[in-house]
Amino acid sequence: MKYFIFITILVLGVSLILPFSIQALTVSPIRFEIEGNPGQILTGEIELFNEQTISRTFYSSFENFQARGEGGEPHFLPEQKGLATWINIDELRVVLEPNERRKIPFTITIPKEAEPGGHFAAIFWGTTPPIPDGEGVVVGARLGVLVLLTVDGEIKEGGGILEFKTENRFFTSLPITLFYRFANDSGDRIMPKGEIKIRNILGIEIAIMDANPVLGNVLPASIRRFEVQWDKTPNNTKLDTKTLNNTKGFFEIVEHQWQNFAFGMYTAELSLSWREQTTNAIWRFFVIPWQLLSIILIILIIVGFFAVIGIKRYNRWIIAKATSNKQQETI
Repeated sequence: MKYFIFITILVLGVSLILPFSIQALTVSPIRFEIEGNPGQILTGEIELFNEQTISRTFYSSFENFQARGEGGEPHFLPEQKGLATWINIDELRVVLEPNERRKIPFTITIPKEAEPGGHFAAIFWGTTPPIPDGEGVVVGARLGVLVLLTVDGEIKEGGGILEFKTENRFFTSLPITLFYRFANDSGDRIMPKGEIKIRNILGIEIAIMDANPVLGNVLPASIRRFEVQWDKTPNNTKLDTKTLNNTKGFFEIVEHQWQNFAFGMYTAELSLSWREQTTNAIWRFFVIPWQLLSIILIILIIVGFFAVIGIKRYNRWIIAKATSNKQQETI
């Protein structure tokens, strides 16, 4: 059994009339990434922590999930088959005293006939007992742990970049959000890794960014969109060009453009790898900070105007002095 990286999971189950909170429960880890062979029994532990000052009862349940949309959000499905039915927990009902922590063991029994590739499910903990299929809907909140299982064997490979670009070609300032859409045609999850390099019009490398900063997986038969932001001031990561132009005054925009100066054509180079495969993509865009450039132009015009006046006065002074000296020599 092999464990990888942990990420966030999801708080679910909201009442139609009155939202119910389960913030009093902490579950860790929040994700398991596991490998196993057909017929193998895998084991693991989930730690529950009751943060409240009163005793609470929590109930476990299991559901499969698949990808929905391109944001990486899981869509949960009934547990009639698949990984959700392979998971077993002896303590389906757990009573925790105030501030009590307890480790709950679980097992995954992989069927001998299990199909090689990715299988995905969630182990939920909630305050409402599970309701048998067809008898109603659970109303309440649930906190879950994602389980991403890879069954070893001959797994179909495939996947690649569908699109790499920015929303527009022309921008007035940083930050600039680049995005790529990755399609997974394989039989297991893919976590693309790589970087995005930014080069200026001279081909000089000026920035390198992680292409998958959230360590996101792409599930089989799905497409996921990844976003990466290029910005010289990390504290402004949520201040995109559109928001800047709509919420800030002219001189505030000029100040922002000066602090995050960029001008001209830029080339973004995306390089990704997964398993033993690699792929690349290129996108070009332009940054024209016209507000800042207009101020610079006005300053140059004013400086030029006074420079011309100064030169003319200096020339008149030189001519007048030369004339005066010549007259004195004549006398």
